[in-house]
Amino acid sequence: MRYLMMSKSADTAPDETLYVEMAKFVEEMTAAGVLLATGGLEPGGIRMTSSGDEITVTDGPFAEAKEAVVGFALVEVRSKEEAIELGRRFRKIVGDGESVIQQVFGP
Repeated sequence: MRYLMMSKSADTAPDETLYVEMAKFVEEMTAAGVLLATGGLEPGGIRMTSSGDEITVTDGPFAEAKEAVVGFALVEVRSKEEAIELGRRFRKIVGDGESVIQQVFGP
């Protein structure tokens, strides 16, 4: 089962300890074959909406800074519970804030 784990912006700036702990976590998930992809996201983004034949393209940012998704990890795990456990470990490293985990369907 694949899950997309997204992290929203935090109010605190990262410190050196966070980078070290996150590097260990990413290395462990990579070695276990769980981590498929990871990365940070630029804050603006592009919104595309369609209505009939009309497609509108708008440059961001769109949400409050604290609601913006700033990073992601795509993982492949055996269960939803395993994805939640990875999410718990991530939140313990980065501290206060919010993450969203969604199952990815398809090939």
